[in-house]
Amino acid sequence: MNKTALKNFATNARKELIEKIKAKAFRIGITEERIKKAQFESSDAIYIDGKQLSTTEKKQREKLISRIKEKGFSSLVEEVAYTYFNRFIALRFMEVNNYLPTKVRVLSSNNPDSSEPDIIKEALSIDLDIDKELVYELKLNNKTEELFKYLVIKQCNSLNKILPFMFETIDDYKEILFPDGLLAKDSFLLEMIDTQVITEVDWEQVEIIGWLYQYYNTEINELVYNGDMSKNKVSKELLPAATQLFTPDWAVQYMVENSLGRLWLEGHSDEKVKEEWKYYLEKDGINEDSRNQNLSPEDIRLFDPCMGSGHILVYAFEVLMTIYESCGYTQRDAAKLILQKNLYGIDIDNRAYQLACFAVIMKARKYNRSIFKEEIELNLCTVIESNELTILELENANIQFNEKDIATVKYLLSVYHNAKEYGSILNVEKRNYDTLSKSLVEANHKEFHDLFQLELLNKMNEIIPGLQKQAQIMTQQYDVVITNPPYLGIGRMSPLLSEYVKKYYPNTKSDLSMVMYQKSLDSYLKPGGFTSFITTTSWMFLKSFQNFRDVMLNTIQFDTLIDFGTELFDGKVGHNPIVAWVNRNSSPQNNMTAIRLVDFCYSKREQKKIEYFNLNNRYYPNQQDYNKIPGSPIAYWASDAVFLMFKNNGTLADVSFPRLGMATAENGLFLRYWHEVEWNHVSINSDCRQKAIESKRRWFPYNKGGEFRKWYGNNDYVVDWENDGERIRSFVDSNGKVRSHNYNLEFIFKPGITWSALSSGSFSSRFCSEGFLFDNAGSSLFTENKNDLYLIQGYLSTNLIKFIIPLMNATLNYQPGTIGSLPFHKAIEPNTRKQIEKIVEENIEISKSEWDYFETSWEFKKHPLLYYKESSSKLETAFNCWFNYTNDQYYRLKSNEEELNRIFIGIYDLQNELVPEVDAKDITIRKADLDRDIKSFISYVVGCSFGRYSLDEEGLIYASGDFESYRYKIFEADKDNILPIVSDAYFEDDIVSRLVEFIKVTFGERTLLENINYIADVLGKKEGESANETMRRYFLNDFFKDHLQTYNKRPNYWLFTSGKQKAFNCLIYMHRYDKSTLSRIRTDYLHELQIRLDAEKKSLLDLINGNGSAKEISNAKKELKSLDLKIEELRAYDEKLHHLADMQIEIDLDDGVSVNYVKFEGLLAPIK
Repeated sequence: MNKTALKNFATNARKELIEKIKAKAFRIGITEERIKKAQFESSDAIYIDGKQLSTTEKKQREKLISRIKEKGFSSLVEEVAYTYFNRFIALRFMEVNNYLPTKVRVLSSNNPDSSEPDIIKEALSIDLDIDKELVYELKLNNKTEELFKYLVIKQCNSLNKILPFMFETIDDYKEILFPDGLLAKDSFLLEMIDTQVITEVDWEQVEIIGWLYQYYNTEINELVYNGDMSKNKVSKELLPAATQLFTPDWAVQYMVENSLGRLWLEGHSDEKVKEEWKYYLEKDGINEDSRNQNLSPEDIRLFDPCMGSGHILVYAFEVLMTIYESCGYTQRDAAKLILQKNLYGIDIDNRAYQLACFAVIMKARKYNRSIFKEEIELNLCTVIESNELTILELENANIQFNEKDIATVKYLLSVYHNAKEYGSILNVEKRNYDTLSKSLVEANHKEFHDLFQLELLNKMNEIIPGLQKQAQIMTQQYDVVITNPPYLGIGRMSPLLSEYVKKYYPNTKSDLSMVMYQKSLDSYLKPGGFTSFITTTSWMFLKSFQNFRDVMLNTIQFDTLIDFGTELFDGKVGHNPIVAWVNRNSSPQNNMTAIRLVDFCYSKREQKKIEYFNLNNRYYPNQQDYNKIPGSPIAYWASDAVFLMFKNNGTLADVSFPRLGMATAENGLFLRYWHEVEWNHVSINSDCRQKAIESKRRWFPYNKGGEFRKWYGNNDYVVDWENDGERIRSFVDSNGKVRSHNYNLEFIFKPGITWSALSSGSFSSRFCSEGFLFDNAGSSLFTENKNDLYLIQGYLSTNLIKFIIPLMNATLNYQPGTIGSLPFHKAIEPNTRKQIEKIVEENIEISKSEWDYFETSWEFKKHPLLYYKESSSKLETAFNCWFNYTNDQYYRLKSNEEELNRIFIGIYDLQNELVPEVDAKDITIRKADLDRDIKSFISYVVGCSFGRYSLDEEGLIYASGDFESYRYKIFEADKDNILPIVSDAYFEDDIVSRLVEFIKVTFGERTLLENINYIADVLGKKEGESANETMRRYFLNDFFKDHLQTYNKRPNYWLFTSGKQKAFNCLIYMHRYDKSTLSRIRTDYLHELQIRLDAEKKSLLDLINGNGSAKEISNAKKELKSLDLKIEELRAYDEKLHHLADMQIEIDLDDGVSVNYVKFEGLLAPIK
């Protein structure tokens, strides 16, 4: 099944249907903005915009307007669109499988050469209730579209008799909105029947219905999770589309076979049946359940409380069919009994309910050709709300039910108010709901003359049977409960839903999927029954679920589990690790079987299904062992040695103080990258609060996590902590409540160890010297003694941690509680401890040295190609020396890390679990890279040209204060802070000229040509291009992009650019900007360039009008065309520049780049 083709078709179909339905509404005077009144109205027609509507159409329009007032225009259009989508895919499925009672295809033809559906060709002979005269007239007048609409409506109305849930009679407002142009060549309908797009083999599988339903909702799902609504609460209307996931077939097979299948096989050993269930897991040492031995297939009740489009129910049907056949039932009888007795389901989404009913009926039709005639009432329902009928109305109407039944009706009206907010997690009392049917029948046989009573009785007839049915389903218990529940965190739940789960499901409230699981265990599952769920893995590890885990592990038997890892599903949710499992509702007795597939992701994604059968991926843990690990995580793959490690040692929190970092409440106000602000407002050496106050500085180093990096680094941010955090600590909301928290006043500025709370990969920690504060994304750990920090840093950087942390928390969210709970051996032999501390100190120094070789470090001194040029005058030699040095450092660090691994593996006796070798990807210092290092050298040259750096002194020379020109003797800094980048060397301080001059100064004039050619080759010199042209092209096209990447989209050097033609560009250094900078750009550079280009234009015109050759004239005309575009661009740019220059704009560097950059919008290159 080509999922891409299905997704493209479904998403396109939705867009097309919505547009067509809006167009139909427009034709009858209805849009989202207004509803037009009729221009003329008679007893049998009305006129809208000159178009006559019949009496029937008039009634349909009135009903449509009424529904729009109830639901809103957009919601109603969405409803009509999905209704027709569901009907068309149902018709397509039925015609391909030859399930239509007429045996005539509606959308396509059995003749592949025919472009006309068979229903049109056979319209006069088809077995439908049609007006043959009308059909004949439409055919005669070639009104094919009108005829097609008429026949489709007749077919759908006919199918209403056998499939009422899918084919409601089309005679209301939906008929007047029937989409036009369905037979057009670009219609989604023709794409649907195109066997090159979706094959008929695909349409033979009922699972296609579920895939199409999910893909139809793609756009809404994207809107909710990635679009404008990604921060909003998810309403009950959007919840189904936002959370509906179609579970892969093999995952469903595992879930059903190991719950329903096991229920049966434990009482009825049958090897033949077992062989049919490919994903059934054999279990040793399980006693047969005596209750199951007497179990008849007709006794089994299976429930899906979030059934969606019925995928799980459809496969359960197959498993049940196998069970029935093993007991001697015919397929015909079994199909009927499965629908009547075995399958139950509920969903909040009407669309999903329609498709689920359709799917199970179609599955039954496969085994029972007369199933459509059986008039079976399915045990499936969509949640309906009681909102349209109130208790007060009921009391005032005085409909005479018996006392118990009227109390029950009142209860149903109460409990199912806003029921779609809650769905099947609603707690519904077990009552005798069966008698309501009889009372309602009796009420309907009474004579009522009061119009209010009649109206209320009609309402009751519409609502009460549905409430009764769903109450019966939701108060029964089941042998098997299986579902893929909605994944929704409490932060995005609607207010009503959030309040409800907090009240009734405090231990699982964090995620709706686990609320559903708790509900199933507490209410829906019989003692001894099986439940199977598929969710994200968060419940297995997160602290918020610990209480619930403790209850589960002590009261519920974990039978089997598959840890799929990521990418089981498509789309954004595919990034989440997913787990499916089966529980038995009985006390724990046997070891579970767990299958670990987490390594089969990305390029190995397709191997998951194959690796399911690999015995090397299986584990057989005792669930009672999980309690030995702090937090009781479901660490099914942990060995006995690991459990002993936890048992025999204390924790890291026994010898240190792990702390959650500060939440500023508004990072945009209080955080900056260190290079953004005035450097003389920064203090990097304050080792206590008092010294920080005395420094009178505003900005202080701030640990905020960052990329995967060990030992040292990620020192990117500073925080506003002037006067002991006065601004942050007095930052209040509208109610006067301080918004920031977790200041950690007793730990700030002390040396410690920090790590990234959120990571896309493994855990990594870094030593942090004095002077830092820390964020909740960069939590930190402290000790009373500095040497303990070295010991702990060594431990945290070993393979042990890479192995242990996922056992405790597989969510890649490393909170202080998790780190503090790590087992830690305190009594390390003194000589071993000294050895560890020595290695750790060296590793920190290696990592710090590497960090400081890059200009993103505030301790950067000069570019490494100048450090390692030694006596050479060649850039290539300098790079080779740098390459050798970084290689030596890299392998020294790798060797040290592996030695630490050997030591700690020995301390914790994990030789059989781990190896000391370190993967190359886990060494986090950078080796030399020719492309990166040449580009960073060019960036350094630009920095020296602006005076940020100097060849006279090492380190950061100018980032605030007075600019001292005497500090730039060897290579003079640019006087006006403007470096032009234009198509030719028009200016003395042209940026390419400055680069060439710098290379001459640092490497000598003798090798100048060789060195600039070396740079040009690295930059990708083109054939026929000079080195200077290559470097100019780099500055024009790529330098600023690289600068943005290096400085995290907070550039130091700002690119003024005239636009698409790049006629004029220049860089300025933001720290040297003043209010006259724009005027200098305009008068000293832009105007000068305009004069030069005007002169070039004159020369070209002279050539064109002179005696040049035809080729010269042709080339001149091409150049003139390009030149005219540039001249016009400069003219427009000059106007903008003039306007802003006159404003004398000033900037405050402490406001940060984001605030200051936008002040020059229209003049600067966009940051992207």
